[in-house]
Amino acid sequence: MQHLDQLEARTIYILREAFARVDPLAMLWSIGKDSNALLWMARKAFFGRVPFPLIQLDTGMELPEVYAFRDRIAAEWELNLIVHDCPPESEMDPTLPPATRAAARKTEGLKQVLQQGYRGILAGIRRDEQATRAKERVFSPRTLDGAWDFRDQPPEFWDQYKTEFPEGTHVRIHPLLHWTEIDIWRYTQREGIPVVPLYFAREGKRYRSLGEKNITFPVASTASTIEEIIAELETTKVSERAGRAMDHEAEDSFERLRSSGYM
Repeated sequence: MQHLDQLEARTIYILREAFARVDPLAMLWSIGKDSNALLWMARKAFFGRVPFPLIQLDTGMELPEVYAFRDRIAAEWELNLIVHDCPPESEMDPTLPPATRAAARKTEGLKQVLQQGYRGILAGIRRDEQATRAKERVFSPRTLDGAWDFRDQPPEFWDQYKTEFPEGTHVRIHPLLHWTEIDIWRYTQREGIPVVPLYFAREGKRYRSLGEKNITFPVASTASTIEEIIAELETTKVSERAGRAMDHEAEDSFERLRSSGYM
């Protein structure tokens, strides 16, 4: 519990620092377990009210349970939710592999959102989720079109963050970088955070990671409760992104997307 308290305190500090220093600010909400935990902590950080808009980058290809969960939680928590329709796959880079090209729709959707003038974008990614994300900073500068130079990132020591950047820059802010997948589930269990039911096993399979239905698939599992998910994660050798088709295509697919603005 002390470990979770420390993780939560650090995330709330980052959220408040971002809100105080980066304006205008918005948060991406994928409706997955990580962004739900981040949203929960944003409500804690600002005493029950989220003071910035939430943006869902919608491809129209989310699973039905995701849309139902989104609509219910947005109404119950009185969220300022903006649903942005992403451009079609036909407009994506044809040199990308098929699943990566489908995933790129959200990259292009985010570029359109940035044209509305947001200087800061909060996102619920974690370093342990994927090797390219391990290179991230908490406050990560990008060009206005979302391009990311992972070789030129500011140092961050002792929770001291650079929050001032030149004109023509937007900042991607990652308050969950220091969390792990099992941390998220233990925190979700402790706090009673609602999650999309697709995370729980049905007929021997469950989703470890939620994405579009055409490029994300469940993995073998019998974990039908949070307790069972935690127990499974303590022993499994299966990658969290094993059900993501993009991760099984070209070796550099994810890094190409990340460098051009993918979450």
